[in-house]
Amino acid sequence: MRAVLQRVSEASVTVDDTITGAIKQGLLVLFCAEHGDHDDEAAYFARKISKMRIFTDDDGKMNRSVLDIGGSVLAVSQFTLAANWKKGNRPGFSGAAAPVEGERLYEFFCNALKSEGLTVEKGVFGAHMDVRLLNDGPVTIVMDSKDSA
Repeated sequence: MRAVLQRVSEASVTVDDTITGAIKQGLLVLFCAEHGDHDDEAAYFARKISKMRIFTDDDGKMNRSVLDIGGSVLAVSQFTLAANWKKGNRPGFSGAAAPVEGERLYEFFCNALKSEGLTVEKGVFGAHMDVRLLNDGPVTIVMDSKDSA
């Protein structure tokens, strides 16, 4: 499982000229389920994301979470995070979860974020999406379940 978190002042997703999700201050999370991923990993990611202290406090230090600031999350499915780019010039995506399982884990992840107390907006799984964001910082964190603790 992989996720890319971007601290944003605002972000939105548009599909077929319709905004499907939009937030003000918070996190844009690009989410990728891979073969063999499980619900417990998605729940763990949601817990970590909700409590990760990457927003500044009154002293300008990254000491507040998205929950602390009353921010929201825009979660976007992004199977291309599973890209195998090392061999040749065309990346392969065979490491991504099959679409049915990928969508199930994406929805589970979004619900897990909600259960942590976050307001969650979403993209549309499997759709071509236009994602707009104003990265705040910039602050970008890459999460990979294969990384050791």
